[in-house]
Amino acid sequence: MWKEKPYRCDECGKAVSGPSGLIQHQRTHTAEKPYKCTKRRKAFSRSKHLTEHQGIHAGEKPHTGKQCGKAFSQSSHLIKHLRTRTGEKPYKCKECEKAFSQS
Repeated sequence: MWKEKPYRCDECGKAVSGPSGLIQHQRTHTAEKPYKCTKRRKAFSRSKHLTEHQGIHAGEKPHTGKQCGKAFSQSSHLIKHLRTRTGEKPYKCKECEKAFSQS
């Protein structure tokens, strides 16, 4: 189902469905990161990313490989792990066509 996106970014023209989405999108242009970790010098543009980061300090590893059961604190780490198992290399050099598993 198509969702209406009446809010537009003045900078790039991207359309989003709500005002909070527009604010979050605009942070990609300003590099604003208002959500700060109290334990490390890390900051995030979205509260969701701070919450995920704080799970690292708590030792949480909610992302698990289905085949091997290995657990990771971040979904991106699980994706990297899965690529080593599958041999997937989605990033290709435009000059020589060599492929890589990470950008």
